Amino acid sequence: MTIDFGCDARGPSVPLPHFWEHTVGSDHAAMALRVDWRAQLQRAHAELGFEYVRFHGLLSDDVGAFTRIGETKIYSFHNVDLIFDFLLSIGMKPFVELSFMPTGLASGPQEVFHYRGNISLPTSYPAWAELIENLVRHCVQRYGLAEVRQWFFEVWNEPNLGFFFVGGFDDYIELYAHATRAIKSVDGELRVGGPATAANAWIEEFVARCREIDAPVDFISTHHYPTDAFGKPEDDTVTQLALGHPSALREQAAKVKGEAAGLPVHYTEWSSSSNPRDELHDETFAACFIVKTVLEARGLVEAYGWWTFSDIFEENYFPSIQFHGGFGLLTIDGVAKPAYRAFEVLHALGEELLDVEGAHETVNCWAIRRERTITLLFCNFALPRWPIAERSVRMTLRNAVARSAEIRRIDADHANPKRLWLEMGEPEDLAAQDLARLGEASRCDAEAMDFANTANGVSFELSLEPLAIAAVTVALDAVPMA
Repeated sequence: MTIDFGCDARGPSVPLPHFWEHTVGSDHAAMALRVDWRAQLQRAHAELGFEYVRFHGLLSDDVGAFTRIGETKIYSFHNVDLIFDFLLSIGMKPFVELSFMPTGLASGPQEVFHYRGNISLPTSYPAWAELIENLVRHCVQRYGLAEVRQWFFEVWNEPNLGFFFVGGFDDYIELYAHATRAIKSVDGELRVGGPATAANAWIEEFVARCREIDAPVDFISTHHYPTDAFGKPEDDTVTQLALGHPSALREQAAKVKGEAAGLPVHYTEWSSSSNPRDELHDETFAACFIVKTVLEARGLVEAYGWWTFSDIFEENYFPSIQFHGGFGLLTIDGVAKPAYRAFEVLHALGEELLDVEGAHETVNCWAIRRERTITLLFCNFALPRWPIAERSVRMTLRNAVARSAEIRRIDADHANPKRLWLEMGEPEDLAAQDLARLGEASRCDAEAMDFANTANGVSFELSLEPLAIAAVTVALDAVPMA
């Protein structure tokens, strides 16, 4: 059975800003001192358009921003400068997460992750505020006020989880208020926000409390993952999975948008799973999840920051296996996963979203207009344990005459280097020629595609495997007019 879709090339459009390119996540700040991390970020910025990068632990001991010797406070921003200098040198900016607690200010020994980020409250809130003010004043002095006004300052990471923060909501508000007032004391136009929570939590009460105590807030930040729904005893596993569907994530984002009371919403973390060792991160599932989730989030968020751009990542330990299910779009040696290619396809899109007629349970189609081209983006997606099969698709693009058409695919046979790696025997140690082969297998090149100019418009057909993406770009004889 063939699924029919239709679109008017001259129809009205709605804006499609590339909000998914605003921010991308990384591991922790000290990783930004590595040469390979820098090379991968520069590539992701150039090829995928990411503008800001966010990471944990800027204030942790391994960066060295603050220490105490006896009663003497020592501020040392040299490593911070090295990190920020590099970001600006490649045309990116920091999305500054203010975490974790320096040992010299920490009230307790509680730590998180392999790199030992301290998650306790400060021994002194004035001393915490002094650290933040000194850091921000230093940045303004080094980079200029006009530059730093373009940055974002977010307080902490997922304070609603005991894993990341010793205190509760009231403790976080105090931490937040001291930090953001310190930042605003440097300049009132510097942008501050929070609560940086997991699972869309605390938004409404955070906004209300900030207004009650007159704490500054310029944007809302939060996180969500499809696996946030897991572990609820009243639901069976299949029902829990449904709560992580892209459509459900859209509903969550819409709720946050309402609770934000007009403030910009930044999702500073999201991914296809919160599991740092999930094999689906390396497979075409993640690519489909990205495309569907991003395009369903249009109009709800100002930024949607994928976690993360690279498997150069050591929250639990530093991996050595090329495909180990890590969060990254790139493997440890820079092989592009299907998820990377999904962002590459999205980056190439225009910013005019057209209406598409037709619907199917697993196959979606979006039409995006850009000057003399229209890209028809198809995705055949379902969550694990949901039925999905290969589908035939027919598209009619009305009021259009095509000069050429090309297709880019992400599926089992295209842009899928893990398949080759499995065929190679899952090697842990890879020679240069092996990495070159994997790099070739990861490519998502355009190929010429058959089409027909008919009385009804441009027509073409294609097949979509399960968990596959196809981007068909049609070059038109004339510029479409709405």
